[in-house]
Amino acid sequence: MRPIATLDVPRYMCSWYEIAKFPNRFQKKCVANTVAQYTLLTSGRVRVTNRCRMANGEMDEAIGMARQMGAKNSPKLKVRFAPEWLSFLDAVWGDYWVLDLDPAYQLVAVGEPSREYLWVLSRTPTVPAPEYQALLRRLEAQGFDVSKLEVTRQSR
Repeated sequence: MRPIATLDVPRYMCSWYEIAKFPNRFQKKCVANTVAQYTLLTSGRVRVTNRCRMANGEMDEAIGMARQMGAKNSPKLKVRFAPEWLSFLDAVWGDYWVLDLDPAYQLVAVGEPSREYLWVLSRTPTVPAPEYQALLRRLEAQGFDVSKLEVTRQSR
């Protein structure tokens, strides 16, 4: 698996709508409207705020922190949602690799080396079918079983 060559972190900041994901334990209660908000801090780290609608109609929120690994344009980040006081433990940091990103920074695929996790995110709540299908083909070429993707429901 290979990430993209470079990532312009300031350009990546803003809201990203979840289009699809591999099912995972930490998003089990999310049924719709999942959005990730990335904010660059003066320290160079990134504040990550994930929100989703739960079955009872309420919104759930998880706040985390991300840090870039390697060079300033590295597409490999580490992210944690554990409390700050646990940040010294490697186990609380997970891989966040940008695997595919269009030149306009509108559609992205994020995953990690084991291929257990995968997210497709977009700057808009919907993606044209041809763009989505092309992305799926590229992810398959990287060894992902895209049949496992769950499309995220968008509701009002």
